[in-house]
Amino acid sequence: MDKKEQFNDVMSKARQHEEEDNLFRQVVGRVQAVKQDKITPQSQLPRPKPYPKPLEVNFDAHLSSRNPEELTTVGIYDSLNFLSAGLQNNVLKKLRRGYFGVDAEIDLHGLTGYDAKRQLLHFLHSSVQDGCRCVHIVHGKGYRSQDNLPVIKNELNQWLRQHQDVQAFCSASPKDGGTGAVFVLLRLSDKYGAEDSDEF
Repeated sequence: MDKKEQFNDVMSKARQHEEEDNLFRQVVGRVQAVKQDKITPQSQLPRPKPYPKPLEVNFDAHLSSRNPEELTTVGIYDSLNFLSAGLQNNVLKKLRRGYFGVDAEIDLHGLTGYDAKRQLLHFLHSSVQDGCRCVHIVHGKGYRSQDNLPVIKNELNQWLRQHQDVQAFCSASPKDGGTGAVFVLLRLSDKYGAEDSDEF
C-alpha cells in the first residue's frame, strides 16, 4: 500500500469515527456531570404516606329498626308533618314559613321506591355531614298513582320518621311544591357545634 492509499485509509477511518461519535450524541442526548455517585439504599428512602381507605357508609343504619306509629295512608292532596319529641310546636310553623332557609334540595319524583330510598338516605347523610340544617325534598303528588295513593309520598312519610337525623318535617308552601314536597329540619352534626337551644 503506497502513502496515498494509507492516507485515504486513515481519513476514511477518521470520518467513520466522527460519524459514530455524532450518532452516539444524538441517541444519548445532552448529559450532565454527576455531583455524587453514592446511591441511597432502598431501605433509607422515605416511605410513601399511607392514605386511609375510604369507609363504606351503611346508610340503612341511620334508620330506626322500629316501625313508626301506625300511619294513615295519605293521598295526593294530604299534607305531611312530623315533630320529634322535645321540640316546641312552633318549630313546624317556622319550618313551613321558611324560617330556617333551605341549604340543599333533591327531587325524588318519578323514581322507583328502591332508587328513591337509596338517593334519599345518601342525600340526608351528605346534608348532615355538610352542616345543612334545612333541606327541601320533592317527592311529587302522585297523580298517576293507582287509586290516587302516591307511593313515594307514603314511603317518604315513613322513612323520614325513622331517620335518626330528622327532627321535623312538613309539606312545603304552594310556591315550593305544596303537598308534592316537604321541608325537613335536620339534626346539626356534632362537628358543627350545638345549636342554640332557645331556638326550639
